[in-house]
Amino acid sequence: MIKLISEELLDGVTHDAQENSRLRMNYNFHESLDAPIHRLLNALEPGTYLPPHRHVDKEETYIVLRGSLIAFFYDDMGNVTEKVNLNPSAGMYGVEIPSGTWHSIVVLESGTVIFEIKSGPYKPLPPEDVAPWAPAPSDVEGAIIFMKRMLEV
Repeated sequence: MIKLISEELLDGVTHDAQENSRLRMNYNFHESLDAPIHRLLNALEPGTYLPPHRHVDKEETYIVLRGSLIAFFYDDMGNVTEKVNLNPSAGMYGVEIPSGTWHSIVVLESGTVIFEIKSGPYKPLPPEDVAPWAPAPSDVEGAIIFMKRMLEV
């Protein structure tokens, strides 16, 4: 079956993200979490917190379909080594993140949707691959402060 990425689909996933307490929502094209390649839409709203993390065994690709975000890359101590503003209206469409690279994002526009590709199967990140130098997702106030500080870098 053909799977079409349309404005209607982006709007629906965005609506679901806006209603979700985490301010993000996936729409998976892969049939199961065991699939060898994961392809998904990730609708992201400003204020969603994706803690800095790494995937030691896989690359990850983000292609921004609409909206904008800043992708941050860090060294092992939590220092920002690079940042990229992804915004299709400015001609910056996506990024491939090498395996083992610490990264996070800050969403700049409501309605931001990315197409994400990475190897499967899905495995929860082990604790050593979630940055110890950043707030945990449960630390809402810390996450807000962290994201604001990243925007000032």
